[in-house]
Amino acid sequence: MPGILDRIKQYSRSPQGRRAVATARRTAADPLKQAQARAWLDRLRRR
Repeated sequence: MPGILDRIKQYSRSPQGRRAVATARRTAADPLKQAQARAWLDRLRRR
């Protein structure tokens, strides 16, 4: 049975995984999403 990292690698090499990675990169490059992520992390760190 493959380990979790092997399964993640296999998924990331598939066409569906490549699309997911491309979508995540586009989303991460969006300044609005970056600000939302920073705000979320700031709230998380305050706890």
